[in-house]
Amino acid sequence: MNSTSDYTPPKVWTWNKANGGRFANINRPIAGPTHEKELPVGRHPLQLYSLGTPNGQKVTILLEELLAQGHTGAEYDAWLIRIGEGQQFGSGFVDINPNSKIPALLDRSGPKPIRVFESAAILMHLAEKFDAFLPKEAAARAECLSWLFWQMGSAPYLGGGFGHFYAYAPVKIEYAIDRFAMETKRQLDVLDRRLAESAYLGGEDYTIADIAVWPWYGGLVKGFLYGAAEFLSVHEYKNVQRWADAIFARPAVKRGRMVNRVTGDPSEQLHERHDANDFATKTQDKLAGGA
Repeated sequence: MNSTSDYTPPKVWTWNKANGGRFANINRPIAGPTHEKELPVGRHPLQLYSLGTPNGQKVTILLEELLAQGHTGAEYDAWLIRIGEGQQFGSGFVDINPNSKIPALLDRSGPKPIRVFESAAILMHLAEKFDAFLPKEAAARAECLSWLFWQMGSAPYLGGGFGHFYAYAPVKIEYAIDRFAMETKRQLDVLDRRLAESAYLGGEDYTIADIAVWPWYGGLVKGFLYGAAEFLSVHEYKNVQRWADAIFARPAVKRGRMVNRVTGDPSEQLHERHDANDFATKTQDKLAGGA
């Protein structure tokens, strides 16, 4: 195995230099705001502050699915948070999410605004609020929530583990890439075995478990993440492929993937979303680089 350095960890770690890599300018070992910045507020009950990463897509997909079902109370404003520029460290954003990660939701539909952060918490909040995409029967609910939280525990190995070392780290470390590629393939095998038994992760019905898992693992097998589909031989996971294709075909999923997205084909980007017509008109100067 190739050795990249003779680095020996110090007795006490200190933050005294940038670590390189794509996200070096926003990584730091302390929490809290770096600057004062109020967040904008639109006219809808739900205010979402996010970016069209897999974690951000979970929430916009669910919101679009709720609207497609006729839940008019799920109308929302989606404001773009450019994490590469450190906008998640503004004081207004930190007030909603002290962890300074997207997505963050402010539910203003009641007498007092409710903040919700962490994507799984947002999915559960919305599913319970609108009584949708979360089974009521005890066994089905438990299965759905088990897969929802499987995603929360597993995806960091895909994103911060495999994705970081394969695509973003300034040095390619064989040990790290091998370690996380192995774990990612194990996770795909877990999903593939489950999806050999049922149409969706929670059973025969599409739920927030699928909505949470699809942007990461569906995106991976569809070739949307890290340019790693061939490297990981994702074609091997036939049941995951079938499931990923079925979800990607849903119109609400296609819309949800567009919201707050700033990468890829400009025709698939809607930097901010304030009205359902925005998908058709895109009149908000979103595709010209503004937001």
